[in-house]
Amino acid sequence: MKGKLIIVCAPSGAGKTTLVKHLLLTIRYATFSVSATSRAKRADETNGKDYYFLSIENFKKKIDQNEFVEWEEVYTNQFYGTLRSEVENKRNQGNHVIFDVDVEGGLNLKKQFRNEALLVFVMPPSLEELANRLKKRATESAESYQMRLAKAEFELTYADYADQVIVNDNLDTAKTEIVHQTLTFLA
Repeated sequence: MKGKLIIVCAPSGAGKTTLVKHLLLTIRYATFSVSATSRAKRADETNGKDYYFLSIENFKKKIDQNEFVEWEEVYTNQFYGTLRSEVENKRNQGNHVIFDVDVEGGLNLKKQFRNEALLVFVMPPSLEELANRLKKRATESAESYQMRLAKAEFELTYADYADQVIVNDNLDTAKTEIVHQTLTFLA
């Protein structure tokens, strides 16, 4: 039996990665879909575990060869995408594939996989709280921070397209809710 897809999307800083890590520890037969990116690797990241880090040229080559189920240029020359082989290999082994993607990527995956996928949108309690979370990360330049914040404001307008919306204003409550929604979908 082919596994199903759990797509967790949110603006940067809403807490989707924390919730995805919780799902991976909680849901049986769940595995993480490692995305590919052309952005530079951060000091605490591992190739093949956090992302597949590709050169811009290699990323574009894979686009041309239709090796992605979805991809996008999030910022100029900063590509993100999901490798088709990554998803199909895991699903064919009977695993449920969990995605940690931005909003556009989540919508694209849902459009492609329809009823085989659950799209969960993680909302921050407010745009102000999201801004505070991004500042606390201290991983962005001032310019990058402003770009992420502007993009987040736009992405919040897409929450209604998700199958489920979880407001992450209390982490324990959000964890309980995402596990409940996922188990209901997988049943």
